[in-house]
Amino acid sequence: MDFLVRHGGTAVLGETPEIYGAEHLLTRRAVSREVGEKLIDHIRWWAAYTDKHDAKMDNNPSPGNKAGGLTTILEKSLGAAAKGGTTNLVEVYDFAQQITTKGFVFMNTPGYDPVSLTGMVAGGANIVCFTTGRGSVYGCKPVPSIKLATNSDMYQRMQDDMDINCGETIDGGTSVEDMGERIFKFILEVASGKQTKSELYGIGDNEFVPWNVGATM
Repeated sequence: MDFLVRHGGTAVLGETPEIYGAEHLLTRRAVSREVGEKLIDHIRWWAAYTDKHDAKMDNNPSPGNKAGGLTTILEKSLGAAAKGGTTNLVEVYDFAQQITTKGFVFMNTPGYDPVSLTGMVAGGANIVCFTTGRGSVYGCKPVPSIKLATNSDMYQRMQDDMDINCGETIDGGTSVEDMGERIFKFILEVASGKQTKSELYGIGDNEFVPWNVGATM
């Protein structure tokens, strides 16, 4: 995201329930009090929404997340917030709202990937960078979906569907800065016509999901 912003692009982070408990790491980077309060208002809406459906924002991680080493939902939130890089938060948008600002922005979306990314694409995002540790095959047919594998084991098992092995950073062979530059260059290649693995296999026809009926987190 920092590379995108530095070169005049717009980087969008979403999944409001996924940053619950770590929202202060984003609001402290807001360019104004108004922008920061927009994010807090969305957090409060989700708290009320989940309470209405007899759910909680601070529930334990899913079995898959626990298997990956997470012990609390806050640990997951810290990781989600870290995806936003380090630049100023310049705007906060509601679900599917048209994105008109350059720089790092946040969109209020659920954590459920197909719905979340549908909102971003509807708002104007034209390339998706999808980080996955468990091996999601989300294709996002309306726009290219770059699959970023967060660990080498999964990448080796699913390299036919993964575009970049970010696990090299955990393995110690590549710095975060170098990996970020590699992803940024791949984004430019895809924007110039290079096909992602999902596009090569035609994955993503049924993944434009405006919302689910019922509670969606």
